[in-house]
Amino acid sequence: MTTIKTGIGRRSFLKSSALAGGGLLLSFSWLGGCNPSPKEALSLPKEWFELNGYLKIGENGLVTIMSPNPEIGQNVKTSMPMLVAEELDVDWKNVIVEQAPLNTNVFTRQLAGGSQSIRQGWKSLRMAGATARRMLREAAAKSWNVPLDEVTTEASMLYHKGSGKSASYGEMASAAASITVPKEVELKNNKDFTIIGTSKNNVDGKSIVTGKPLYGLDYKKEGMLIAMMVQPPGFGMKLKSVDDSQARSMPGIKDIFTINTYKDDYARQWCDVDAFNDLVVVVGNTTWEVMNARKALKLEWEQFKDHDISSSSFSGDKVSIKVPGGLENSTRHALLMNEYAAKPGKVVRKDGNPDAAFSKAAKVIERSYSAPFLAHNTMEPMNFFAHVTADKAELVGPIQTPEFMEKSVAARLGLPLEKVDIQMTRQGGGFGRRLYGHFLVEAAVISQKVNAPVKLIYTREDDMSNGVYRPAYHALYRAALDADNNLIAFHVKAGGIPESPLFADRFPAGAVENYIAEEWSAPSNISVGAFRAPRSNFIAGAEQSFLDEVAEAAGKDPIQFRLDLLDRAIKNPVGEKNDYEPKRYAGVLELVKTKSNWGVDTPNVFRGVSAYFCHDSYVAHVIDLVMENDKPRVQKVHCAVDCGIVVNPVAAINLVEGGSVDGIGHAMYSGLTFTNGAPDQSNYHQYRLIRHREAPREIDVHFVKSDVDPTGLGEPPFPPVMGALANALYKASGKRHYQQPFITEGVKRG
Repeated sequence: MTTIKTGIGRRSFLKSSALAGGGLLLSFSWLGGCNPSPKEALSLPKEWFELNGYLKIGENGLVTIMSPNPEIGQNVKTSMPMLVAEELDVDWKNVIVEQAPLNTNVFTRQLAGGSQSIRQGWKSLRMAGATARRMLREAAAKSWNVPLDEVTTEASMLYHKGSGKSASYGEMASAAASITVPKEVELKNNKDFTIIGTSKNNVDGKSIVTGKPLYGLDYKKEGMLIAMMVQPPGFGMKLKSVDDSQARSMPGIKDIFTINTYKDDYARQWCDVDAFNDLVVVVGNTTWEVMNARKALKLEWEQFKDHDISSSSFSGDKVSIKVPGGLENSTRHALLMNEYAAKPGKVVRKDGNPDAAFSKAAKVIERSYSAPFLAHNTMEPMNFFAHVTADKAELVGPIQTPEFMEKSVAARLGLPLEKVDIQMTRQGGGFGRRLYGHFLVEAAVISQKVNAPVKLIYTREDDMSNGVYRPAYHALYRAALDADNNLIAFHVKAGGIPESPLFADRFPAGAVENYIAEEWSAPSNISVGAFRAPRSNFIAGAEQSFLDEVAEAAGKDPIQFRLDLLDRAIKNPVGEKNDYEPKRYAGVLELVKTKSNWGVDTPNVFRGVSAYFCHDSYVAHVIDLVMENDKPRVQKVHCAVDCGIVVNPVAAINLVEGGSVDGIGHAMYSGLTFTNGAPDQSNYHQYRLIRHREAPREIDVHFVKSDVDPTGLGEPPFPPVMGALANALYKASGKRHYQQPFITEGVKRG
């Protein structure tokens, strides 16, 4: 067993109290059981003044567990409470799960992003359950006058085998509340898990399929008005004048005005990204009335000049972001990326002597890859409810970063932090879009202006043209082979508008003697942000496509080619900064090779492979593709995953399946282009997503058996499948694909 302390600093990490009518309430911090990095440890408070989570055991034996993180479909509202329930040794049928309220009075991570929810809560949530179980056992031992070590638990029951005594958790809950919280507790051995590793249905599943009000768009309040905004028609533009005379007289319209989402002197947080700060707002009784009034507005726009925005990074470092003026075009973007790729970039890593290796190479392969901007396109468009009064702000809706946006709202409204209350609803998709909560601030400012409860609603067109996109990317790869077709040098130069997708220390870094990685970035006034598996969502597909082409040039099987490189990284790694474990990387390749029966040809089935590491996890895909009426069809996806211990298998499989479908769809069909600063795509009739009939007919998911603590899973299955698709398409058509979406280059039988 693992022994873990329950306290940090001078204050108790956990606190207990008795419930009215009998029962135990145990409060705790979600982060306390983590092993912080040295930098994180410095930022930990010396004392924990308030606690932001609880588990509650009623006298009837029902256990309520609060789930802390926002739920965006990754199923953490089920999986995180499972960690508590495991160590509590409770019968899952007796568990009720509730969404925890936001509480920023303690250092927490109530955030949905980075595939970190389970990883960050792995020890702290288990510790909470183990602590409650220990206190229940002590209460029973005291009541029965028996040694603590002789009291056992199973499925919400306490037992003393020697005397034959037993009691339910509910019977002992009130007595347990008087027990002193232990200084340390023991966690279960992995082999003793009865809940972790078993499939549990989504706790909101029934409510979702029966249409219960769970989402932000469902939220209503008496007297609530509807607000919608009008933004500039293109990036690089700002509001010049407003004529609202006709719109004001239309039925149901309460007010029309302009707002600044953020004040000019506000130092933004990393999540305060917004495309357009000056907005025209229409407020009325109903969505339909407000939409009609928006059409009657007569607005003039003008171009803005170059300017800087003061912001901060996720780590808190202050940064100045240059925002160039002008109206940007996708044709110019393509030329710009080629220009940057042709010039020397910033060298981020260099091993050996790449120049010398390339100069003496028997064969050099050089290829360029590019991908356009992408819109997040969550199923539920942006929306938020706000009711701001003189001394309080109540906000309800879908947001991935509630603890950060609470600070933004407080600063914008001039209210103390404790006067801002953000309640989280279930979210109809996030994918990174709802990390950036400008729409929440907009709702608060609008409510303050009209002095009434308001729900701000974006249309699909509003959201798709509002920015916070996945950047446009470009990568140039070169590989050098010697006379024996051994890889002797590798060069990657990657950049984008306005950021680079490069991960300099990832594979094949560490596996090639002579290696160089360069990066570059070009400024833009198009606002961007994290997109599912940031940066990896492009670079993985490009890298894995290129490695296949190098393997072909070397006359080697693509899986074996990768395994040979990983073998070098295992036995004799190059450099000391490699951020992946080559044995685990090789493990998913070996597993997908076995499960897909790689090497056995099937007539008219074309196969592609890919593998990638991100968010501390390893994923390998093999795609089986067929051609139907000269069009590609993914028949089957074989997927191998090493994400450590799998907490909830059914949810994990769903994440892998969803990520695989999502990756295939974006690689094949999606792209956002610009003409004179304006997006050319405004809704789904122009912006292409994968359709049901185009989804893989079968997805076969396999997890590496592991005792490693859980790592990320929401994002890792997304990037590598794009490379596997590109490689399968090549086998089917004889044509390599270097630009996403692949459909623009045409896919026909070779």
